[in-house]
Order: sequence, then structure tokens, then C-alpha cells
Amino acid sequence: MSGSQCAVDLGHLARYTGGDDAINAEVLRLFDAQTSEIVGRLRAILDARDTKSWKEVTHTLKGAARGIGAFKLADAAAFAEPIDPVKDRGNASLAIKAMENSAEAVQSFIKSYLER
Repeated sequence: MSGSQCAVDLGHLARYTGGDDAINAEVLRLFDAQTSEIVGRLRAILDARDTKSWKEVTHTLKGAARGIGAFKLADAAAFAEPIDPVKDRGNASLAIKAMENSAEAVQSFIKSYLER
């Protein structure tokens, strides 16, 4: 199974959507759009040295990812959340890269799911 195939636990998502393909698709579309926006903001937040926004955005991403079953992305966000981007810029940059990589796998999965 490739990374994108296991990027979202559809069984987990089905517990919230009743397994309805239309609802799954809508939730995944919303998550896809939200993820692009959130992950895109992290570099600007890092550059702005905004610890409060860093914690808020990583926390939001963690919760949203867990909600749809994107557990690898949620774990990357959970790892990033306690990092202080002012005091630990290097690890914050690494955390952004990990979230970007996980987000790309989730977005690839979502694209494949929506095209089927």
C-alpha cells in the first residue's frame, strides 16, 4: 500500500459519515481546501515569529486531521504544536516540512478518492 493509499483511514471517517460516499467526498473536499490554507500559513507564521498563531494553527490542523482519519498528518501537527518557532526555528522548519509531506500524501489520497 502506498503512502497516499493509507493517508486517510476511511473506516475512521465512515464512523462519522455513516460510510456515505457523498458525505465522505464532501468532508474530504473541505479538508483538502482547509489543509492547503493551513499548511500554507505556517511559513508566514514562522517568518512572523508568531508563537501564538503557530500553536493555534498546528492545533487546528491536528484536530481536523484526526477527525477525518489522517493520523500521520495529525501526528506531525501534534509534534509541531509545542515547538516555539521563535526559540527553535530549526525544528519548526523541520516540522513544517513533515506536515507538508504528510499533507501532500493526504491530498493525493483525496484526489484519488474523488476521481473514482
